[in-house]
Amino acid sequence: MQLGLVGLGKMGANMRTRIQDAGHQVVGYDPRPEVSDVATLADMVAGLEAPRVVWVMVPSGDPTRSTVRSLAEHLESGDLVIDGGNSKYTDDLPNSQLLGEKGIGYIDCGVSGGVWGLRNGYGLMVGGTDGDVERAMPIFDALRPEGDRADGFVHAGPVGAGHYAKMVHNGVEYGLMHAYGEGYELLTAEPLITDVEGTLRAWTKGTVVRSWLLELLVRALQEDPGFTEISDYTTDSGEGRWTVEEAIRHSVPANVISAALFARFASRQDQGSPALKAVSALRNQFGGHAVTDKQGRSVGETGTPSAD
Repeated sequence: MQLGLVGLGKMGANMRTRIQDAGHQVVGYDPRPEVSDVATLADMVAGLEAPRVVWVMVPSGDPTRSTVRSLAEHLESGDLVIDGGNSKYTDDLPNSQLLGEKGIGYIDCGVSGGVWGLRNGYGLMVGGTDGDVERAMPIFDALRPEGDRADGFVHAGPVGAGHYAKMVHNGVEYGLMHAYGEGYELLTAEPLITDVEGTLRAWTKGTVVRSWLLELLVRALQEDPGFTEISDYTTDSGEGRWTVEEAIRHSVPANVISAALFARFASRQDQGSPALKAVSALRNQFGGHAVTDKQGRSVGETGTPSAD
């Protein structure tokens, strides 16, 4: 199958590689000529046989909206656009309507996996019609983790459902990371515990709190014992805020997610928090998010950030 891919940052480039490794042809476009397969968006479209499928992997908001508008000018009836970025779900219906006026299909796809997705596969949450989703399934199968399709992929509902599911996923992620961070801080505060890293590592197998996030926390401690090189200054990419807004709209008591979001706000004030150092380290481990000082200046990163 052929795929056009717009956006070849760290995550987009890794996705291109994984799709190609599955035997598909990818024509990638990025404004940076050193990573792009073609010179222009129009060249990318011209390099695909109709009916075309184009995946958009650019930052959410105006960059995605402007890319969709450009694609609407270049694509034809019968083509299909997939927004795989972290767009707010309320952008999906306008994008779908804009493309639909020209007979172009639209799928929104929430993608999780960060800088590790190339090796482990990506968790995919999609919204769209049955026909459009089925048409794009070879690409979804190439990107998702190996094994049962239901473990790592869901057609969550109509247009907008994929990004809504990913938004809630990231809200849950906020709460999980902060719980691990608080556990880490409590362990470090107790003199009886002489091996904090070993304690956390012991939790990674056989216990009810084991998870990939916990494994990443242990990895972060091995790389920087005591988090001496990291600030507790923790940013947020927006999806936690959107989740809290939705909880308010639906009158759902999202106590943990809200508290985790507000704790990130507190981290930007003049105080120190081992728990938030752990959260910052986790964001760096799974998504390549830059570690920052109190002024928000980058002090190191593992790759181009994926959104959380």
